[in-house]
Amino acid sequence: MGGKNKQRTKGNVRPSSSGRAAEVLTREGGAIPGFVGFDTTLTSELSYVPALHGAEEIDNLVDADFRLVLRKLSKRDVVTRLKAVQDFGSMCQERDAEDVKGVLPYWPRIYCKISVDHDRRIREATQLALEQLVLKVRRSLAPFLKSLMGHWILSQCDTYTPAASAARRAFQAAFSTAKQPEALSFCRDEILNVLQDVLLKDTADTLSDPQSVTEEEREAKYMRMLTSSLLGVKRLLSLLPQNDMMAMEQRLALLMSPAKFWKYSRHKAPQVRGAFFEMLCAVCELTPELAQAEAARLCPAVLLSIDDTDPLVLPAVWEAVLHVVSRLPECWTHVNAKKGFLPKLWALLKEGGKGMAKALHPNLMPFLSKLPQQVTNPALDFYTTFFTSLILGISSERAASSPSESAVIVTSIVECLRFCIIRHAAEDEESHQRKICSMLISQQLLPLLEMALENPTLQNGPLFLLVTEMLVSWEKRAGPESKDSKDVFHGLVADFWEELGLVFIRHADNGEANPQALEGISALLQVMRYPGRVNRRHAQKKKSVKICLSESGDEDGDGVEVKQTELVAATACSSPQTCHFEKVVRQLVQLCLVHVNERCSERHLVFLSLLLQSFHTSNIFTTLVELDDKGEGTVSNPAVRFLLERVVPWLADKERMETEHLVEMVFSSLTCCSQQETTRILNHITTMGLHCGITLQIIQRACVDHDTLASCRDWLKGSVLGEHLLGLTQEICKVRPSRSGSASPTNRPSWTLISLVLSQHHNNEPLIGEVYMEKILEKLHATLSETKSLSDAGNMEPLVSFICDVASTFFSSVQDCLLLPSAEDLLLTVFQLISQDQTHTYLSDSLLDKMGKVCVAGIKSLVQNSEYEVKEGGFLHSAALWVKSRLLTVSLDVKSLQYVVMAVQSVVETITSVCDQDSTVLTQFFTHLMPSVTGWTKLRQALPSYWVKTPLLTSRYRGVCDTPSVDMWKLKMSDILPGHLCACALLGKVARTTTLSYSKNNKCQPHLPHLIHTVAELLYALQWCKEVEYTPAIVSTYHSLLTEWGLSEGLQGLFATGDLLETLYSRCVELGGLWSLTLENYIHPNNLAYTLSASLSKLYSPVDSLLPVTQSKLSTLQVLCPTLSQEDRETLVTLATAGIINWEEDDDVYGCVAVLLCCLQADTQVEEEVVQAVLATMMEWRNRKEDWFLFGSDLSKATTQQLNLTLELMRFLSWLVKHWPTVLNSSQWDFLLCAMLAWLETVSENVSSLWNPWVQLFACESASLVVKLSQFFASSPPDVLEKLPAELEGEWRDFFLDGIYNLLLPMPVKITEAFKEPDDPIFPLAVLQSLGVVLSHVPPQQLNQNNLPAKFIADQKTNLPQPLQTLLNTFCPLLLFKARPLQVTVYHLLAKVMPQLPECDGEGDGNKSEDEGDETSLSPPAALMAVLSTCEELCDSILAGLQVGEFALVSPHSVEFSCILGYLLAWKLLLTFFKSSPSHLRAHYAQYLKKTCSLNKLLLHLFKLMPENPIYLGQGPEPRDSKTFFTESLTLAVDKRDNIEWELPHLACSVYYSTVQDLPAMVRLWWNSQEKRVSGAVEKFTTKHVSPVLSAAEISSVHGSMQMFDSMTVKARSAAREVIATYSVDDIFIELVIQLPQNYPLGSIVVESGRRVGVSVQQWRNWMLQLSTYLTHQNGSIMEGLALWKNNVDKRFEGIEDCMICFSVIHGSNYSLPKKACRTCKKKFHSACLYKWFTSSNKSTCPLCRETFF
Repeated sequence: MGGKNKQRTKGNVRPSSSGRAAEVLTREGGAIPGFVGFDTTLTSELSYVPALHGAEEIDNLVDADFRLVLRKLSKRDVVTRLKAVQDFGSMCQERDAEDVKGVLPYWPRIYCKISVDHDRRIREATQLALEQLVLKVRRSLAPFLKSLMGHWILSQCDTYTPAASAARRAFQAAFSTAKQPEALSFCRDEILNVLQDVLLKDTADTLSDPQSVTEEEREAKYMRMLTSSLLGVKRLLSLLPQNDMMAMEQRLALLMSPAKFWKYSRHKAPQVRGAFFEMLCAVCELTPELAQAEAARLCPAVLLSIDDTDPLVLPAVWEAVLHVVSRLPECWTHVNAKKGFLPKLWALLKEGGKGMAKALHPNLMPFLSKLPQQVTNPALDFYTTFFTSLILGISSERAASSPSESAVIVTSIVECLRFCIIRHAAEDEESHQRKICSMLISQQLLPLLEMALENPTLQNGPLFLLVTEMLVSWEKRAGPESKDSKDVFHGLVADFWEELGLVFIRHADNGEANPQALEGISALLQVMRYPGRVNRRHAQKKKSVKICLSESGDEDGDGVEVKQTELVAATACSSPQTCHFEKVVRQLVQLCLVHVNERCSERHLVFLSLLLQSFHTSNIFTTLVELDDKGEGTVSNPAVRFLLERVVPWLADKERMETEHLVEMVFSSLTCCSQQETTRILNHITTMGLHCGITLQIIQRACVDHDTLASCRDWLKGSVLGEHLLGLTQEICKVRPSRSGSASPTNRPSWTLISLVLSQHHNNEPLIGEVYMEKILEKLHATLSETKSLSDAGNMEPLVSFICDVASTFFSSVQDCLLLPSAEDLLLTVFQLISQDQTHTYLSDSLLDKMGKVCVAGIKSLVQNSEYEVKEGGFLHSAALWVKSRLLTVSLDVKSLQYVVMAVQSVVETITSVCDQDSTVLTQFFTHLMPSVTGWTKLRQALPSYWVKTPLLTSRYRGVCDTPSVDMWKLKMSDILPGHLCACALLGKVARTTTLSYSKNNKCQPHLPHLIHTVAELLYALQWCKEVEYTPAIVSTYHSLLTEWGLSEGLQGLFATGDLLETLYSRCVELGGLWSLTLENYIHPNNLAYTLSASLSKLYSPVDSLLPVTQSKLSTLQVLCPTLSQEDRETLVTLATAGIINWEEDDDVYGCVAVLLCCLQADTQVEEEVVQAVLATMMEWRNRKEDWFLFGSDLSKATTQQLNLTLELMRFLSWLVKHWPTVLNSSQWDFLLCAMLAWLETVSENVSSLWNPWVQLFACESASLVVKLSQFFASSPPDVLEKLPAELEGEWRDFFLDGIYNLLLPMPVKITEAFKEPDDPIFPLAVLQSLGVVLSHVPPQQLNQNNLPAKFIADQKTNLPQPLQTLLNTFCPLLLFKARPLQVTVYHLLAKVMPQLPECDGEGDGNKSEDEGDETSLSPPAALMAVLSTCEELCDSILAGLQVGEFALVSPHSVEFSCILGYLLAWKLLLTFFKSSPSHLRAHYAQYLKKTCSLNKLLLHLFKLMPENPIYLGQGPEPRDSKTFFTESLTLAVDKRDNIEWELPHLACSVYYSTVQDLPAMVRLWWNSQEKRVSGAVEKFTTKHVSPVLSAAEISSVHGSMQMFDSMTVKARSAAREVIATYSVDDIFIELVIQLPQNYPLGSIVVESGRRVGVSVQQWRNWMLQLSTYLTHQNGSIMEGLALWKNNVDKRFEGIEDCMICFSVIHGSNYSLPKKACRTCKKKFHSACLYKWFTSSNKSTCPLCRETFF
């Protein structure tokens, strides 16, 4: 048509688009012409949705949403079409009927297309949408019905069942059942047109578009359409009214006439073949004339297809076969039966239907009844072949493996046999009929039975029952009431039994008889004897076939029997009654007895037992007795004689292993005995000393049914059996030294017997006598009790296990079993055993678990009686007292506690699950468990008292100790838990279990008495654990256990807050001590000071009731003081001040001072006069009671009361300094400062007494006072200092500071010398922490002029002055001491002097000769490097197992933590030293680090200590602008307590940042030398976390640099990461651009050229190279590199020539000038450059003139 850019032809007025063409047509013609697929009329049946302009009258009829959905239905995408169909159905359901009706003209064509879609989901959704459409439009669908109905019928026969079901539901919704035939009749021709087109015209390519649909999908759709069409014809035939059948036959004749139609019988798709035969069934049934007309093709198609065994085809084929043979009698004229049909049938039957027996064989008997003589002649041969083939089918592979298939075949065989015998018995020719019947019995039935005798599958199938029913039927026909064929059936029965008897004799009269065959004989006879007992699970429920198997006029009863397709009667048939039956049985029992007597045949004995189970009659026993009757018998009953003379001797045979059949024989014989005879015989058997297994079998057999049990009752309750069982129990309960004793497997039947007689109850009565049951239980309890006293119960474990099994069965089976005292004793023993761990019981976990289940079963049986109460001596009372005594007297570890708690918990859970909410059982049990008030007091007193240390040192507790000693604080708790902790855990767990159990069972919780005291004690125990800081490990484990049990919060929610608060307050006021901390921990976390302020005030109101204070009241007051009102605190201050001011010589003023301090520390407002008065009183004490201040005292001899008073004085002076410093006059300041100094001196003199927590607190409070003073003088504003005495500040600075730090600096060394083990409980860590806070305020000049004892190390090279070197030698080793406060303190001290140390190395470096060779190196301070070397080795061993990039999480307070912390702190000090060094010294230090490889090791260690994601604490995983360990500075606080575990990672990040900032060249060199994996990990981490921060810092340092350069200016561009340096001298102008890389400082800095004026290109390049070299190889910042480069350029302009090796005036590493001159060319070189030149070239010539260099 031409390209779009071509010129249009002149005069061409045709529209250029189809849209405009349509507009033209509309204007010209007024309507759009009817194109294919479009129609403008409203009556068109096949119309698409209008989409063009000009058809507004149609377009308006379709809702816009419907129009959009219908257009989506034509899309290719499956999901789009499926969603569109679903939306269409929803819209039909939701929209108005009128909107839906507008869619109807376009729906039929769309429906016809999508109802046969490839996707089955779309087809199902289409039918669901159609249902909604039908329900909405109702009768409006009628005009479009003919267009829909053809595909609607197809959809109802869809191979996808959900789609077909949906289509049928839609059809049912559209038409009622009565209207459906009428609707189909109305659309009959249209439906047939659609079906005929699919069957005769369409192909796979015409039904689907070959270009858009795959071949596989096209073929699948075609097969589906064919199947649906064939089934559609069947459905149409079944639903059409009868008056339409004539017309239907005419149309069907057209359909069936083409040859293509009949080819579907051999179609490759089984579903098509199956549908084809189903259609033929409908044709034969509903249009017999048409079937008759097409018989020539129909009969061969059906009868010759019987070998089609596909599961989809065979049922339809055989249904069609039955229709053909019954509807078309002349069918065999169209088929050669002998050659075409029967061979296929024989082959099919021989193979058992090829796995389709359930579908095939039920049709054989109806089929057989319709076979004419022309097919069955000669009859004898036919039936022989037929039944032989059928019986062979049983042995086919599928039938042999499937019992159900085998049962169907057997049922079919017997049905056909029965039918054939009945049919031929009624014939006239007697000889012929007898011949056929005899053949069927002798050659078919009996071989089948004989085969079944050795085949368990056939024995368990329906064969024996079917044969029995057939035999009973023959007997009825041979009876006197029968009229026809009486003699025939009488002869059949006689022949059958005669031949069957011969078969039995042949199998049984053999010493090596097959046991399976004997069992089969007994099974057959048993079925014949009791056919009603047979399980009829194999009876088949067959579908009914609507065919007539006899003429309508046949009234013979045999005909009725033939019509029944299943011969198995619904009711139980009777047993054969002929004499032949009993005769055969008597022959067999006689034969068995002969074999047993003569050959001792065990298999015949078993066979005899099986026979007697079914035939225990007097005649049989008479036969058995008569066979060996010697005339000596005195007993008239043959059964008794048989038992005594035969069975009992057989039982007594000890070599006999199996006795079950003999026991069965006993009870078979006892059925013919009276009750007295039964008792006498069983007593006789009991006293024979037989194996206990026989007694067990007899009792088990006696309990099988009620009648047998009643007959044996006297024997079971009698003394003979009772004494026998008691003796047996005593025998097996004997404790023997070896495992081969009572617990051996040979005694297992004995235990089973004991368990049986104890647990087996009938009508609530024990099986044996109650007296004997009591004695047996007592013996079991005694045996179990012995387990607790044995040191090694390993040998008893099997015995205990057996006893547990017996007890479990007894408890769970016998109602009210625990009313027996011995049973409760047994249960208590079991409970005690499960309450102890294996270290005491030596029992395995599995056995303890079993015993736990026994205990639960026993408790359930005990408390399920609603009238049960906890009585003294009963199980629950005894168990509670035993547990309580165990808690009070026995030491338990955590594991033992768990066992006790789990045992008690199981008791509580069982009680709560069984008892109702009104029961008092649990309340009584809990009462007996709880200790008394005295018991609780003893338990609390037994708790170790070292809990005092932590609250005392944190000033949360003011307590005393009568006689403190080192051993008291050194005491370490063993692996045994205090009894108080155990009791709290147990009772708390019981209370929580009770609450959870009752809430789970929706019951109201019972009131547990005194539970509030238990909760209070639990809070006390939790507080104790908290105060000892969950150490040692057993306390931590105990607390974890409480957390796991849900007790870590103390069960506070069980009571009203006020009640528990009152209880804790009363305990606190009365007892004090740890109760005060418990009360504090209860008030503050729960915010009770605000929520229950009124309740609190009621407790202590009036407040003066707390005075005069006792120790307990003081502890209470300290807790309550922050919650008191201002008025109450002021009242206390007034009372305490009065007591202080009005003191007497003998007064104990400690209480008043302590109360005053409590109020002051709670921010109570006081007047200046009060402060002055109290201070004046204290100064008076200084003069009159100096011993109260303990100046210069030996603190080891001071009492805790004396120390407490001095501590309060210190606290008061500290409070004065903080709150009232300006009111003090000169004398008061002198008193304060002198007291402070005297106390510090006292501390310094009493280092050895720091094991005492009160002395530690003395040191801490002294240090705190110093800190307050230091902060005051250092940070107070000038206006405050002006109010002080004039000379005070100078005295502080010139005198007191020297005195303070001269006393404090040696303290860390003294403490570490006195207490060498930091893990010792008496180690004064709190003192070190307080000293560290003080020493962090020490001025640097105090360190430079320290008075520490001189300390030097031999061979230590140093340029430092003596005080500094002593300071380093003294404190550097302490970096390795395992005490974090000391390590951090030492770091802060040394960090103050590190910047001063490089100055001392300046002169020493200047004296070094440059002739020493390579670049000179200079060691940092030796003391620090020695510590660093030691730490380095330790870190190497600690981190050896980790790779770079793996994060090492180090536990705080561990040795590893201290080593790594000291290592990192040493490096931080070294980096501080390095950063403070001038450039020329820095190069020497860097060279030293390079030689020792210390930095390389540091970097490897850092990348094992830094976390992969160094997010700062308190943030989410990926917050915006997140803070990291690199963006946030590290604060190394001495007294830090929280988040210590993250201190090492943060410190490692800080060290790494300082390293890359101060030593970038060395880090870059290290990075380049690493392997690829390591370098990649380092670069990734550095680029992500470090480079952005470091680059921003470098740029910021350029912006904020105070360094001014003559003739050079420096600027920075933050966004571009660039630094621009401009150098100008006279007419020379140079601009250099320095670009930082993304991975700075790992990557090299790029130097780019800017503008230049007056500089040659070569010189320009040299200078750029020099700057690049300086920035790459110098260890410093960019500004330092620029300063070095400017110095180099300045020297160049001053006339100093470049070194001709490095082309630089100043050396890039050691910053030296060229000094070594060649004597020939006079050129000067750097010493380091010459050294490299000589070593690399292996020559000693001048690099420039090549002459020998001198």
